[in-house]
Amino acid sequence: MSKLEERMLNSEKIFEGRLIGLRRDEVQLSDGRKSVREVVIHPGAIAVVPIMNDGKVLLVRQFRYAVGKTLIEIPAGTLNLDETPEECAQRELSEETGFTAGKLERLTSLYLAPGYSTELIYLFIATELKPTEGERDQDEILEVVKMPLEEAIVAIERGEIQDAKTIAALLLVKKRLSGLNGS
Repeated sequence: MSKLEERMLNSEKIFEGRLIGLRRDEVQLSDGRKSVREVVIHPGAIAVVPIMNDGKVLLVRQFRYAVGKTLIEIPAGTLNLDETPEECAQRELSEETGFTAGKLERLTSLYLAPGYSTELIYLFIATELKPTEGERDQDEILEVVKMPLEEAIVAIERGEIQDAKTIAALLLVKKRLSGLNGS
C-alpha cells in the first residue's frame, strides 16, 4: 500500500435512490489508523458546450432545488447504464436545446467532488448544430440562453455563472478557440 492509499475494511449501504446511492466505508490509512468515509455513488454524467454557427454558445437557465436558486449552465445530464458518454451528450443536447451535433468532440473528464462522490463528468464541445425534435425530461423546466462565448466568460468573472462544470468547460473552450484563432 502506498503512503497515500487507503484500504476499505468494511462498507455499509446507507441509501439507494433513483439518481444516487450513499455508503459508509471504514478505511485503514497507510499509517495504520482507521477512519470513516461517506461516499455518494453516482453513475457519471456529461456536459456539453454547444456552439452555434454564429459563434454563440447555448446555455440553459434552470432552477436548482438543492441550492435554492436559478443557475446558468451548459446542457448536462446523467449517463444511463447502457449508453456511452457520446450518446448521452447527443441525447441531452437534443432534450435540453433542440439541437444535435454534427461534430462532437471530447474536451476532458473531471471529478465533480472527489472528496465524497464518485461522479465523473465528461465534457464535450458540440459544433455543426442541427435543429431536432428533442423531448424534454418530464421533471425539468428550463430556458435556452444564447450568448457570445466572451459574454459567458464575463458572466463567470462577475459570479453570474457559478456552476463548476460550466465554468471549467467554457474556459477550456475559450482556450481551445483562442489557440485556433492565434490569439
